Amino acid sequence: MSRVGIDVVNGVMTLTLREPPANTYSYEMMRELDAAILDARMNPDVHVIVLTGDGDRFFCAGADIRTLSTVTTDYKYMFCLHANETLLRLEQTPKLVVAAISGHCVGGGLEVAMACDLRIARRGAGKCGLPEVKLGVLPGTGGTQRLVRLVGRPAAIKLMAEADVFDFDRARELGLVDEVIDLDPAAFRAHVQAWAERFCPPHAAPRAIGFIKRAVVSGAEMGLEQGLALERELQQRLFCGEDAKEGLAANLEKRAPRFSGR
Repeated sequence: MSRVGIDVVNGVMTLTLREPPANTYSYEMMRELDAAILDARMNPDVHVIVLTGDGDRFFCAGADIRTLSTVTTDYKYMFCLHANETLLRLEQTPKLVVAAISGHCVGGGLEVAMACDLRIARRGAGKCGLPEVKLGVLPGTGGTQRLVRLVGRPAAIKLMAEADVFDFDRARELGLVDEVIDLDPAAFRAHVQAWAERFCPPHAAPRAIGFIKRAVVSGAEMGLEQGLALERELQQRLFCGEDAKEGLAANLEKRAPRFSGR
């Protein structure tokens, strides 16, 4: 069985982490996820990526600790390096990425979710947090870097040092989760699919959304002048596309635009 399920419906590619019982990730899963992200990048019919876990008990519980306890330190380093590269590829892909969290999202699972652009969780479905310090290690799949960017330095250090684990409503208060939905599992999945389709043609201009993401993600690591230069270049590329022409024409003609994603 594939460790990453792939399903494309109406412009939305859903990637499902599948490794019973807790959807823990291994090097093999990360290789499949890496390949799926590249496929989504190159597929012009995919406009939004939804990342989720199999079942409703776990989104992802992080790395497979049993495997890591039996391999060499060199292997562990290369494993972390590749996991970092995979999540960076997800973060840098110019398409909207949504984490649909229905189940526990802890440790490396939260690190995976933080590499997504938006996070939607099902109320009461589980807990989240970065408790790696209880294992004598730090969150090593981007947790120390992405958490501070989301919640600020004092809160990030406190959450990781105390190994705090909390519900999704608390995660929303902290800025880790963007929306908490009170639905049963099946209705939650349907809600996420319908919500993601709002960012696909003809309702939205996904290329513009993807470029907004690129400007924000890359620009945040640049000085203001360099970020503005990136913004101008991306804007010019959009002006050359069909969606900008359609959007401007629709505005002048006082009608709803119908975008094509080009």
